[in-house]
Order: sequence, then structure tokens, then C-alpha cells
Amino acid sequence: MTSSLRLHTITAALLIAGTAVTAGAQSTVLASAGTRTDTAATSSAAPTAAATKRDSATDAPKPSAASLLYRPIELQHVRPADQRGLNVFEAPKDDQVPFTGMKLVWGGAFTQQFQGLRHQNTSAPKLVAGVDQNQLINVGNGFNNAVANLDLGVQLAPGIRIAMTTYASARHHQETWVKDGYFLMDASPIDNPILNDIMKVVTLRVGHFEINYGDQHFRRTDNGNSLHNPFVGNMLMDAFTTEIGAEAYARKNGFLAMAGITAGEVHGQVTAPEKRAPTFLGKLGYDGQVLDNLRFRLTGSVYSTAHTANNTLYSGDRAGSRYYDVLENVASNETSNAWSGNVRPGMSDNIRAMVLNPFIKFGGLELFGNIESAKGKSASETVDRTWKQNAGDVVYRFAPHEKLFVGARYNTTNGTLVGIPNNVSVNRTQLAGGWFVTPALLAKLEWVTQEYKDFPVNDIRNGGKFNGFMIEGAVAF
Repeated sequence: MTSSLRLHTITAALLIAGTAVTAGAQSTVLASAGTRTDTAATSSAAPTAAATKRDSATDAPKPSAASLLYRPIELQHVRPADQRGLNVFEAPKDDQVPFTGMKLVWGGAFTQQFQGLRHQNTSAPKLVAGVDQNQLINVGNGFNNAVANLDLGVQLAPGIRIAMTTYASARHHQETWVKDGYFLMDASPIDNPILNDIMKVVTLRVGHFEINYGDQHFRRTDNGNSLHNPFVGNMLMDAFTTEIGAEAYARKNGFLAMAGITAGEVHGQVTAPEKRAPTFLGKLGYDGQVLDNLRFRLTGSVYSTAHTANNTLYSGDRAGSRYYDVLENVASNETSNAWSGNVRPGMSDNIRAMVLNPFIKFGGLELFGNIESAKGKSASETVDRTWKQNAGDVVYRFAPHEKLFVGARYNTTNGTLVGIPNNVSVNRTQLAGGWFVTPALLAKLEWVTQEYKDFPVNDIRNGGKFNGFMIEGAVAF
């Protein structure tokens, strides 16, 4: 290890760990995380009688030091942004947050990485105007762009709220950019006995929102919001996008059914209607606490559109990849080449995708799987192409209240890209560890290795590989 590499690494570690230690000195106990949504996501962090002390002068109960680290939950049916939101998927249907009038609540999430990656390839030179387009850009150790989200929530009425997320800073959009905004309804706006009974099991979401295809999008990093991702990078084929439409849910006794219809694109458009058709999505599943220390969840999701001008199911992340400039050429920059390391199959005209997601939590051990297949094409193609993706996560949380964890993920994809006649594949291995210094502050370390297989010799990804470490600090509240 060179002295420069050693200096950069130590500097980054001290910066993130030093912040963590300063905040960690405030707490001695953290509340448990990773429980079911009905318990983990609904607690307002009010101290119990055993966890409170009394002021000798007033005899009034005083909150414990640990409970002061948790922000009270003021909105109904919301996933907490801090550690309580771990392993919470859909926003909880049942919670104990009372309606006490209209509320406006601001939140935020911030993430910073220090990158130490190296890359290589074996592709043949491809000269354009005297410049080799297959020559990799020189990358070294350094800090990535700091990214941040700004969240706005409004409780309008009992069981009815508004959510909006803004990217205040991102790799791709470094200017402020609104991600989404929607209504979530878990109660009837009309006090009618029949409607009230229906809404005991039904949830409606309407607006421009992150579509509920699969379960991985609940565990991924969303720009500045990375607290719920045990790893630094997301999946190779990152199934994440926002679309305009509606989703209807029915949930009872652990069973879940969802049906949705959207416009199938990130932006709303009324021109060129001949290029567009409705997009349909659905999810079926079960999520239950089988034993006191065993939770089991299994869902299957489908997504289908016959025609769009620009579908972005696997290219809808406007934030960009966590791995900067890997396998990019000498002209790369962080905004134009924002998705370094991702696999984007380019099925922008029609696509039919399905994914199966099993999840098991046994004590501190978590197992999560992703078995996925997608078929479609772009508007310029005449024949559909197929891509498959498989991934498995193993995470073990330990120490008091699971504030420490280690994890491993293996992710593989294979399929056909435009302009390449044969199937290609990409494999990624991630090893990670983390420390919840407080419920809202997380420090992570990851080692990642990614390999590209069967790309033609004139492609920059021929024999491509990158590996190295990532250090990440995250805050969410």
C-alpha cells in the first residue's frame, strides 16, 4: 500500500468514525430494530414506565437518555427513517399514532462515501479522433459527491397523508430535483360505516411515486437515504423508478395483495399517444411472525407495459451509482456517466418483468433473495431480449439492540444487450459491516468485486473488473 493510499484511507476512516464516536458518546442503549412493521414502525419512542425517571422537584416523569435519541413519530402509517425502519417494507397499515390535527413534518437524509476502487479491462483499442475510447479513466482514492434528501410529510386527516421527497444533491442531478409526491389513504374521508369497514384492510396510493415492484427497493439506497441498506451499492439491475398512477392494497392477517396502474414513464406526457399504453403492476405475498424470533416474508411481483416512449424500470434512478467512474473511459464525468457499474438492459419500449423475493429473519440473522426475469426491447428493435437476475443477501445483526452488523451479497445478471449478439453476464460480490452509532447515524465499510464476462473485444467491458473498498457515513431522521 502506497503512503498516499494509506493516508487517504486513514483520513476517511477518521472522518467518519470520529463523527460516529462523538455522537455515540451520547447514548448507552439503542432500541431494537428489524421487527415487524406493526411494532417497529409505529412506536413513537415514548419511554416506558420502567425506562423513565422522575424529577425530584416536580415528580414528573423524565424520558430516558436512550429514548431521547429517537424522533417521535408524528405521522400515521409511515416508515421511520431511522433504525426503526429496518426490514419495514410497505408503510404499516396498523399503527398506534393518534390523529391530533393537521401536521407538517420535515425530515432529511445525508450520505457521504470515501471510495478506494481500482479497475481494469482487456479490450482492444478503439480510436476516435486519435483518442482510445476503450482506455479506462484513471481513478484513485477520494471522496464522492455528498448527497442529500429532503422529505416533507403532511397529515391531512385521520389516515390520510401526503409525502414528497426532494433530492437536494445527487451524483446525476446536482441541482435540487423533486423525486416524487403522492397521497396515501388508510381511512375513508367520508364517515360511512361501509367505507370505514373497507378501509380497515384497504390502502390507496395516488400520485407520482416509487412503484412497488419487488421488495428490493425497500432495502436499497435512495440517493441520500442509505440507512436501511446494509451495503453501499445497490443491485446490478436496479429495479427502481417513479411513475404517475395509483396502487390499491388489501392487507389482513399478514397477507398482502396489490394492484396498480401507471403511465409507465418517469415524466407525465400527452404528446405522441400512439407510443404509449398503460402499465400494470401487481404484488401478492405473506409477511408473518411465525415464531417469537422467526419472521417469514414471501412476495411475488409483476410489471407489464406493451408500449412506452421511454420506460425506465431498470434505469429510473436519477441519483446515480455509488461506484464512481468504474469501467468508464477517459471522457467520463460523474453526471453524464452517473450509473457506473450498473447493468441497464435498455427495454424502453415494452417490458414484462417478474420477481420473487423471500425474506427470513431468525434472531439476528437475515436472509433475503431476489429471483428476477425481464423480457422486452427498445423501439428500434424488432425482437424481444431476456435478462435474468439472481441475488442473495446474508446479514447478521448483533451486539445490544443489533447496533452492529456484518453482511454478504452475491448478485449475478445475464442477458443480451443491443449491439452484442451473444449473452453477456456481470457478477458482483459485496462484503460489508456497519455500526449504528445512534438510531439515526450509521457508519459502513464495504469491499466490492465486480466482473464482466463474454463482452466482445471491441467493448470497453471486455475482461472488465473493478474491486476495492468503500467507506460510507449516513444520517437519516
